[in-house]
Amino acid sequence: MTARPPSRNSSGSEATKKPAAAGRADARAKTADARAKEAATPPPRAGGSHGVRAAQPLAEGDRERLLSGGHHDPHGLLGAHTVRGGVELRVLRPFARTVTVLAKGLRAELHEDGDGLFSGVLPLREAPEYQLLVTYDGEGGTGSHEVEAHDPYRFLPSLGDLDLHLIGEGRHEELWRALGALPMTHQGVTGTRFTVWAPNARGVRVVGDFNYWDGAGFPMRSLGSTGVWELFLPGVGEGALYKFQIMRPDGSHTMRADPMARRAEVPPATASIVTESHHVWRDEEWMARRADRPVHEAPFSVYEVHLPSWRPGLTYRQLALQLPAYVKDLGFTHVELMPVAEHPFGGSWGYQVTGFYAPTSRMGTPDDFRYLIDALHRAGIGVLMDWVPAHFPRDDWALAEFDGRPLYEHEDPARAAHPDWGTLEFDYGRKEVRNFLVSNAVYWCEEFHIDGLRVDAVASMLYLDYSREHGEWSPNEHGGRENLDAVAFLQEMNATVYRRCPGVVTVAEESTAWDGVTRATHHVGPGGFGGLGFGLKWNMGWMHDSLDYVSHEPVHRKFHHHEMTFSMVYAYSENYVLPISHDEVVHGKQSLVSKMPGDWWQQRANHRAYLGFMWAHPGKQLLFMGQEFAQGAEWSESHGPDWWLLDPSYAAEADHHGVRKLVRDLNGVYGATPALWQRDTDPEGFSWVDGDAAEDNVFAFLRFDTSGAPLLAISHFSPVVRHEYRLGVPDSVTAWTEVLNTDAARYGGSDILNPDPLKPESTPSHGRPSSLQLTLPPLATVWLRPAEDV
Repeated sequence: MTARPPSRNSSGSEATKKPAAAGRADARAKTADARAKEAATPPPRAGGSHGVRAAQPLAEGDRERLLSGGHHDPHGLLGAHTVRGGVELRVLRPFARTVTVLAKGLRAELHEDGDGLFSGVLPLREAPEYQLLVTYDGEGGTGSHEVEAHDPYRFLPSLGDLDLHLIGEGRHEELWRALGALPMTHQGVTGTRFTVWAPNARGVRVVGDFNYWDGAGFPMRSLGSTGVWELFLPGVGEGALYKFQIMRPDGSHTMRADPMARRAEVPPATASIVTESHHVWRDEEWMARRADRPVHEAPFSVYEVHLPSWRPGLTYRQLALQLPAYVKDLGFTHVELMPVAEHPFGGSWGYQVTGFYAPTSRMGTPDDFRYLIDALHRAGIGVLMDWVPAHFPRDDWALAEFDGRPLYEHEDPARAAHPDWGTLEFDYGRKEVRNFLVSNAVYWCEEFHIDGLRVDAVASMLYLDYSREHGEWSPNEHGGRENLDAVAFLQEMNATVYRRCPGVVTVAEESTAWDGVTRATHHVGPGGFGGLGFGLKWNMGWMHDSLDYVSHEPVHRKFHHHEMTFSMVYAYSENYVLPISHDEVVHGKQSLVSKMPGDWWQQRANHRAYLGFMWAHPGKQLLFMGQEFAQGAEWSESHGPDWWLLDPSYAAEADHHGVRKLVRDLNGVYGATPALWQRDTDPEGFSWVDGDAAEDNVFAFLRFDTSGAPLLAISHFSPVVRHEYRLGVPDSVTAWTEVLNTDAARYGGSDILNPDPLKPESTPSHGRPSSLQLTLPPLATVWLRPAEDV
């Protein structure tokens, strides 16, 4: 018997498949418990094949299906089975020269049946606990090599009936504990249980570095109507690389990464990795108190981060030494991580996911990622994560037509193809696919202590006609354009996460006027739908309108004044986040400061005034990295923020530091002022002072906390100073003090301030009996609070 030629494995490296190599693979299966049993076993009886009768040959159909990888029940053919006259034992060991059965008081060599099959009938009453002694040809075909190994086909199924029932129902909320690769001890033997959902497959085999990517001897068994395949492999443990070799319905084979893999190789390699967590969490205090206050009634200021490019080259553990300290210094309450689930193309920024259960290995292991989250929590910072259940890429080693037919994607090609990104949409109407995604949301929250999921591209999920022309879509059963399956999925996901994970918030990136995005799922709205159940929703309308306003020259802004006030017409229809995200500073959209008109001084002044307006406006805040120090260039995932702008040797360093100081102070005053966050979703927490001062480019409004304590915010978007500017104010306040002014010199402004307390006069203005006069700096936002509160 000669060695096979070299064959390329799933990771792209060469592995020579020789008989001796196969022997070395078996040798890995000899575990500590096997050696312990061996020590306690009396010396085996000699005798070659003495007492071993020939077994009944396999039926030709069974033999062909087994050897081709298309048999649904290899355990019914392999392993030990009681027959008339003894115990029939059959083993599949490609490239083996001999196979000998070792048990207490027994040593019996099996007959060779060809094609790597060995069998015999042992003179026993019942199947023993046994091991195999397998002899292979030595290197170069000379000599021989012996290894002992457990037989995977002597083990009972390692997945329980309850797991299978829940999977069949599509209700397994901890699916990651049932499917995938799980190191475990089974029937007293350590190894790894491999399970995969592939209902259309004719057969499935496990391949990996433990069998030199040759799955011929490792077929899996089908566990009934659930479509789940299972195999327990003794001796395979943490760190092993693996994939599933699937026989499609047409008889062809495909090699697939595990959809439930909890760790993957560093791209462009694509194998899955057996893993288990050893991280010891130290964030008990954070986890215990994060549910104390509803998020919409709490301070919520978010720093959005693309981890691979925040400071390029850093690992998760290195990021843990820098990111928490940086975010804490700036006063943000949360970070939002752009997608961290494994993805093959870095240029997708993580939004085209292939490994939904695996943190990207580009920066370390899953436990390294846990370490980073732990560090953020211990610094008092919550962690949101972008989650992408709207679509997945078409890579032929991942989810697309996973078992030879549409499985995770919709069976209708028109419904499956995402029109914008060349990807595939999930089939939300299939219970197993919904289960895969709902469990995935729970997985990140429970296994990684994620505090919130920002769900990407919700609008593309909700509408059957999203980016499709007339004739390219079919209406739902009621004749409408709503994707009823997606609605049901989002409701189930939100309800499950909120039930299981106290203190976690879900956030929808939803750009339409869908009714009830943040309404409870059991409250039916005027459209006949229950709410989607999200905690917060990105306010895309506010973002587009406000950015359009500030991009105009000040002289033209009066014609666009309503763009800054229109958001208050619908501000309380949902629970909103005001996002200045990565999407607004790439692909020709320019960075935030570069959107502003005027010279460099005016651009920075506009930038600062805009941030002041944003932090005072009802709703939570989100700011993308680099915008906190007025980076002038667009963001690029290849090099990240321009940190060099903050280098003391750079001439304009003070300008950028000034903006960062403002962001720090905005967060500081914001966190200490309940009026700015306590009643974000309550109309009684807001009142216009003057929303119609278009000629002056001024917006003035009051915010109130639950006790009625106010904050007065005035944003002035003209490059002139306005002296003795009169505004009506509540007569209950005897004096006002400036607590923030974006024109302060320390921020890079002209330092036109209102340094002394301002006392209202009994002069009616703006419908109020009292008013005060103050100086409005050029292109600036000013915040005032009652003097007694400062």
